[in-house]
Amino acid sequence: MDRYKRLASNTVILAIGQFSSKFLVYIMMRFYTGMLGKDGYGAVANIVDASVLIMAFMTLSIGESIIRFGIDNKYDKSQVFSIGLLTTIIGVLFFATVAPAIGLINFLYEYVFLIYIYVFTGSIKSCCALFVRSAGYVRLFAIDGILTTAVNIIFNLIFMLVFNMGVTGYILSVVLADAFSIIFLFYTAKLHKYFRIFGLDKRLRRSMYRFCIPLIPTTAMWWITNVSDSFFITSMLGVDYNGMYKAAYRLPNAIALISGIFSQAWNMSAITEKNSRTIARFYSNVFNIFQSTVYVIAAGMLLFIKPLLDIMTANEFEGVYKYSPLLIISVVFTCFSTFMGSVYVASRKSVRSMVTVFSGASINIGLNLLLISFWGLQGAALATLVSFLVIFIIRAIDTRKIVLMDLKLPKMIINIIILVGMCLIVMLVENMMFYYISLSVLFLAVAILNFRSGIAAIELIRKKRE
Repeated sequence: MDRYKRLASNTVILAIGQFSSKFLVYIMMRFYTGMLGKDGYGAVANIVDASVLIMAFMTLSIGESIIRFGIDNKYDKSQVFSIGLLTTIIGVLFFATVAPAIGLINFLYEYVFLIYIYVFTGSIKSCCALFVRSAGYVRLFAIDGILTTAVNIIFNLIFMLVFNMGVTGYILSVVLADAFSIIFLFYTAKLHKYFRIFGLDKRLRRSMYRFCIPLIPTTAMWWITNVSDSFFITSMLGVDYNGMYKAAYRLPNAIALISGIFSQAWNMSAITEKNSRTIARFYSNVFNIFQSTVYVIAAGMLLFIKPLLDIMTANEFEGVYKYSPLLIISVVFTCFSTFMGSVYVASRKSVRSMVTVFSGASINIGLNLLLISFWGLQGAALATLVSFLVIFIIRAIDTRKIVLMDLKLPKMIINIIILVGMCLIVMLVENMMFYYISLSVLFLAVAILNFRSGIAAIELIRKKRE
């Protein structure tokens, strides 16, 4: 299959499978905010955010190696899965011995057990799902996403609506859905046939660890850049403010979720095509289309952010939309940085990935301390924006040493200027007629500027060969 058609096909399949799971939080957002309130919504965010960081450390970020080495056909897939799953199991069992230390964090002490079971099932489910995808079972990976979402919704309704279990019910729903996914994948993909305890390839294990261990600090830095805002806000302003911030972040994060689905398919293509003589043109063409798509989605979100969040959140979250615009711009640069990260994945330059993220995380911490006390939630949003902008700039310069990619800088600058203008309107304008007219005009400008990239995408997919 032609490289562009393969990329498009994998993106569509992954989107179908993950649309339900990725967008469950949006479909159910009013239900969650209504059942949990600001405090409960903020507490759930803290539990999930802490668990994501813990999983990276406890599993050595082995999932990244499962994808990188599982896709590459020169490595034995049984060896890759066995090394990955054993590393994960040992990691989560070790976590049981140190989990009580989480109680030292005052706003997490009552959720230690919930964090442990969330990490336990989530880590193993991630290992199994990533291997299934890397082994080429993309459709099965998609089906698993749909079924896991259905199970999650059922338990949400039982635990939160029927039994009114609040935060505990939310976390238990995710845990049981992940447990279902593990059983389903082991049965349908016959994962037991890939798993062995003895006779592991020591050279492959060393290679997998050399690739993934440098990604642990990378994940930690991404965590700091992405979610440390929540911990700073909780500590400096209170958990109810964190609930507001997380609600404001939900819609902007939808851009990252859409981009993440594409990135999964893109990483598969980037690894497969890493030795192609036309790799620079391939990257340039795909990035041109990708950035245009991100601009249009971001502009559309800015146009509709107020009515969407008014509909999706409970009454106590009124006015939350004003905190979203800066986060939308920050997510745009998150998407671009993630795309650049595929260069490091394909070329196995994980240390360079770590260095670029470290710079952004350091800036994020400093700006959070300064700006939250000065500007509240908008300060946290601005800190996030600046940190992701820095990461993107560094990666844009650094990755050119590996792949000479055309970033279409004039186009990028014009689109970003328009998006910033839309942000200022959302944040500052009170007259609703001027608000919607001006936003509509700017949205049309973005759509027109990026129309040709959409046509180019269709032409590339239709072509039988480059």
